Amino acid sequence: MRRDINIKSNVTTKPTKQHKLLYLKKRLNSNTKLRSLPKIVLMATYPPRECGIATYTYDLKTALNNTYENCFDIKICALESNTENHAYKPGEVNWILNTDNTKSFASLANKINLDLEIELVMIQHEFGLFKNNEASFIDFLKALTKPVIIAFHTVLPNPNKTLEKHVKDLVALAQGVTVMTHASAELLINTYGVNPEKIDIISHGTHLVKHQDKSVLKEKYQVLNRKVISTFGFLGPGKSIETTLDALPEIIKEHPEVYFLIVGKTHPTLFNDEGDAYRNYLQKKVEALKLEDHVRFVNKFVPLPELLEYLQLSDCYVFTSKDPNQAVSGTFSYAVSCGCPIVSTPIPHAKEVLDKGNGVLFDFGNSKQLANKVIELLNNDDLRHDMKMKGLHASTSTSWENVAILHAFLFSKHIKRPLKLKYKKPRINLDHLKNMTTDVGIIQFSNINTPDLDSGYTLDDNARALIAACEHYKLTQNPTDLKLIKTYTNFILKCQRDTGLFLNYVNRDKKFTDQNNEVNLEDANGRAIWSLGYAYYIMEEGIDLGITLLQNIKCAINQFKLKIHHFKSPRALAFAIKGLYFFNMKMNDTKITDIIHNTAHKLSDMYDFNSEKGWNWFEPYLTYANSVLPESLLYAWKYTGEARFKHIAKESFDFLLTKIFNHDSIQVISNQNWLIKGYDKKLASTGGEQPIDVAYTILALKQFDRVFPFEGYNNKMEIAFSWFLGNNHLKQLIYNPSTGGCHDGLEANNVNLNQGAESTISYLLARFAFNDIA
Repeated sequence: MRRDINIKSNVTTKPTKQHKLLYLKKRLNSNTKLRSLPKIVLMATYPPRECGIATYTYDLKTALNNTYENCFDIKICALESNTENHAYKPGEVNWILNTDNTKSFASLANKINLDLEIELVMIQHEFGLFKNNEASFIDFLKALTKPVIIAFHTVLPNPNKTLEKHVKDLVALAQGVTVMTHASAELLINTYGVNPEKIDIISHGTHLVKHQDKSVLKEKYQVLNRKVISTFGFLGPGKSIETTLDALPEIIKEHPEVYFLIVGKTHPTLFNDEGDAYRNYLQKKVEALKLEDHVRFVNKFVPLPELLEYLQLSDCYVFTSKDPNQAVSGTFSYAVSCGCPIVSTPIPHAKEVLDKGNGVLFDFGNSKQLANKVIELLNNDDLRHDMKMKGLHASTSTSWENVAILHAFLFSKHIKRPLKLKYKKPRINLDHLKNMTTDVGIIQFSNINTPDLDSGYTLDDNARALIAACEHYKLTQNPTDLKLIKTYTNFILKCQRDTGLFLNYVNRDKKFTDQNNEVNLEDANGRAIWSLGYAYYIMEEGIDLGITLLQNIKCAINQFKLKIHHFKSPRALAFAIKGLYFFNMKMNDTKITDIIHNTAHKLSDMYDFNSEKGWNWFEPYLTYANSVLPESLLYAWKYTGEARFKHIAKESFDFLLTKIFNHDSIQVISNQNWLIKGYDKKLASTGGEQPIDVAYTILALKQFDRVFPFEGYNNKMEIAFSWFLGNNHLKQLIYNPSTGGCHDGLEANNVNLNQGAESTISYLLARFAFNDIA
């Protein structure tokens, strides 16, 4: 047995009986704690079974596990039957329910009831899954002692009395139900009499896509110089793909370059009954219509990455289902997430999603109407681009990450014990930062995740990018970061004029724009000094950067430093204090110490002038980048030791936190409506929240936590960072893990999808704050 150590005397002693009991008690408590994570059981079909619900369940479980950590333990109960048996990956499936076997239902109910850690059972419901044993399914629900949520993938209109009673029985036995469309919710309410409060609408998940060049993908799949229309999914008569084949001759007259991709194999259940009869029928129809040069069958279950590429290269996606009662389609959702302009039959899902202008509808089975709609789209590049952008904006809220967030809040509503959601921090990813960076510097804006070179460059963005690149290099020692550091540093140095001051705006041709004469550049100058000072502090001469570049940084700061006396912007003063603090950590120059001291006094005087009871702030309003003001005074106190700076820093920062934090979330000041002294915070606008303000708050919280380690600043850091991951008023992701970019803002009703330099760098600075570097 392990020997206990008496720390005071540093003498090894044998453990007493009391020690042993204490050890066992701690061990027991520790094991109990490890096992106490609430289990959520997902009952559904599951891969390798090839069906839409199996794919849905896998994507949902993956999204939940990727979004949260140490919150709940997702377990899978796979649905099988006498004819559907599968070998699952080790550890993927915890229970199996044979829906054809009455004893299987009873056995599973007993296992679930006896497992004290199971808090909730969520059943992915499709009528066909339980059609052979509906009575046993009802008995199973009655036997369960755990809360149950039923996710209806289909809600049928005009039910007969038997079906209506069955659905009502299901709903009565569940604590809650979910549907994927408003139409399905209305059916449950108006046709089945379900209480609206029992229903949650959670859309079918879509995949976040790193958008690629269409022409590159067309070349990869050997359809270059073709206009591509596509459809995908398991083949079966219900898909009505012949509707498109009958429309093709008319489309080809107008667009002889058109090519139709039919991606997917015969549905496994259908294949077991009749083989490839439907696909053979389609192939014969292709031959009869002489369409061999215009149609390709991709006869396989396509992996997700390949599928998303097929959809991205498509100029138009056709959805021809002939089932008017099909509530939702996973294949349709995939197309939406890729920004495909869509031509669809009017199933409820399509009517809801396409009402935003990202596609058009045509009547069931009407090939002539379909041909006209497709020709109209292929004739109009601008219309297709407009539909793509509308589709991407419409689908963002339904990404799997956002669907996971909605499910987590649903779970917390129905389980018995409080569920504290802890968001998992994504791995650090510089892909989008690098994608936005040219040999000149980092580009200012992007269209979605495509850099917009016409937007040019700014000193502001390159200054922030320099800090982020230094942080990453300090963390990883990755030599490729040094190229970025040199690029951003050289951009900043070239922005400095003979006066010692910096210009901010540079166009794509590397020329300063007239905007430099129209905008106050004090804040940009302060950021430049912050970044140069930090880079000088981090980089080692002759090891990381050459002596010439470091000497140029030193000269630039020295040339600027006296100019700070003339600055009036409190943020410019604050950024400069931060930069000079780091610079002087190496230089130890008494003149720079005096500048830090005098600049901090100037900022403190602003505080004394504007603060009063109930308003502990430097200005008569709260605007942008607020956190940097108290943070800079904390740096000034660290360097000078002047107590006044520390007192004002803490008093002002704590005041700011009362304005932007609720109990478990952050809402930074809106850029649409500053918070004015004397006005209620509740009058401020919802929306207009910028990633940069959240990032600056996190950076300040880290510094305050170091100085005041027992006042909860570290907890607020976690809360603030979760804003990027969905803990915000829209419950939507701001950071995009598929690109490594960050969306440009949180508005009242939507997320701004563009992933510009400022937002992406802000996210990275916030993310680096949780790594113990410099």
